[in-house]
Amino acid sequence: MKTVLCYGDSNTYGYVPETGMRYPKNVRYPGRLQLLLGDEYAVIEEGCNGRTTIHDDPIDGWKNGLDYLKPCLNSHKPVDIVILMLGSNDLKETFHLTAREIADGAGTLVDVIRSFTAEKQGFVPTIILVSPPEIGTGIRRSPFFGAFCETAVAESGKFPECYQRVADRKGCVFFNAAKYVSPSEFDSLHLTPEGHRVLAEELCKVIRCEEKKRPR
Repeated sequence: MKTVLCYGDSNTYGYVPETGMRYPKNVRYPGRLQLLLGDEYAVIEEGCNGRTTIHDDPIDGWKNGLDYLKPCLNSHKPVDIVILMLGSNDLKETFHLTAREIADGAGTLVDVIRSFTAEKQGFVPTIILVSPPEIGTGIRRSPFFGAFCETAVAESGKFPECYQRVADRKGCVFFNAAKYVSPSEFDSLHLTPEGHRVLAEELCKVIRCEEKKRPR
């Protein structure tokens, strides 16, 4: 059985835009990915609402994705595939970061995954670096407006180019989520059930394709 670690924020957790609750396992993308991949894979859901790449939130400092990454990798080793989808929360006004800086933060996480797994499990997993979905243009009407402002919309549109650059430089598999999914109109941040379904289906295709490339 191969282990797929989904490491991300609220869209990996399965945050419901309208209620703030959590989608059922068979709705959120990691759960659907498990159904698509079948029994030969174990999909681990490691989504945390508000998680950043490498930055401490001034209110919830424990949501720094860098701090938990090594314990997470060690708990679930051996890990064969890591789906890394972080960066949206780094667009909050409190951080004042550009898309390029955020992508570089994701690149730091990639470096940690590579070095830590090489040491602790003896091999480096396939890393799928996901450029997160864009922030919706209706962010001003979102319950999260204030934490996120209109500038986040434009910066999120730059994610694909910036994440692609990092993925190419670090030898990751690049996946542009914004090509396939958009956030809900309700809060301009979180995915709808349809978005989770499509994301799972497209990531499944990527995993199947990458597995065919691996030596037998």
